[in-house]
Amino acid sequence: MKLGQVLFSQGFGTRRECAALIHAAEVTVHGTVCDDPDHEVDPEGLVFEVQGEPWPYRARALIAMNKPAGRECSQKPKHHPSVYGLLPAPLRRRDVQAIGRLDEDTTGLLLFTDDGTLIHRWTSPKRHIPKVYDVTCKHPVDDALVARLRAGVTLLDAPEPVRAADCERIGELALCLTLTEGKYHQVKRMVAAAGNRVEALHRSRYGALALPAELAPGQWCWLDGAQAIEPTAG
Repeated sequence: MKLGQVLFSQGFGTRRECAALIHAAEVTVHGTVCDDPDHEVDPEGLVFEVQGEPWPYRARALIAMNKPAGRECSQKPKHHPSVYGLLPAPLRRRDVQAIGRLDEDTTGLLLFTDDGTLIHRWTSPKRHIPKVYDVTCKHPVDDALVARLRAGVTLLDAPEPVRAADCERIGELALCLTLTEGKYHQVKRMVAAAGNRVEALHRSRYGALALPAELAPGQWCWLDGAQAIEPTAG
């Protein structure tokens, strides 16, 4: 694969802009500056540098972010800054998209990819992919609240009771709640329907993918090829 094509595929600009970066000796491959856009490289496992910054080649991007509060999952945010502003320019140029959304005040695991097939598969309601949330409630959590969430509560836009796939009390004011649906403000509405109120909400897991412990709020990391599969069987 030609070096100019590698840079273009990874979101470093137009073909002309990528060639200009290479001609300007801004690109390093295996520790050596390369100024030829037509230089052939093996993209498998390739890590190159652009203007001193290392970048791993990924045929498809799949990343995890620890979403902070105060960010909207929208390319055109209305009231708060966008989560996309936390991503570097090459990923934004590749048009990575969030796999599902989190509310502005919800924190935790948010996945992004430029693979439309993955987005469709992971967000399809037919797949019933579990998402795990740590919920901080306004009022103390008791066994009755847990039982109501497991049995199902009635929401205005749902013809049948909506149930948690799993629910457990993890603190005086805290729940661990697992859902396999993706209704609008679902956690907050379910907890409200069960007689309590959500004060803080954090997603810790999406299917088999857990939020990396080392990620601080606002940080992101690549997920490797072994993780770039469907999170769980539907």
